[in-house]
Amino acid sequence: MSRKLTSWLAAGLISAAALSGCNTQTAEKTETAQQASGEEEFDPRGQILALSCASCHGEDGKSVGIIPGFHGKSATYLENALLDFKTDKRYSTVMARHAKGYSDEEIKLIADYFGWVCQQTTSN
Repeated sequence: MSRKLTSWLAAGLISAAALSGCNTQTAEKTETAQQASGEEEFDPRGQILALSCASCHGEDGKSVGIIPGFHGKSATYLENALLDFKTDKRYSTVMARHAKGYSDEEIKLIADYFGWVCQQTTSN
């Protein structure tokens, strides 16, 4: 393996390790904050998984631009939509690929998290 390729691989591994540590800290902080406030409305794993969704759909499902938003949709609706994308019952070039990358449990965690977030931002 060339020295340049080895350097790139090392940099990639270091970056991945650093990013995975960020997610763990976020989950720990979220869980601690929820325990302190007495509210445990969603599993923090869903919040971590939802980070990739927020880049297109917004942090609370209020999309900006041409990407469809899902603000105001229930967790059940979101879970069913993601499962339909995963099983090709619903067509989308991008979403089908994303959904197939998650287990059914992970899809439920994502849907529960966004369902909770949408409920919180709607009621405020």
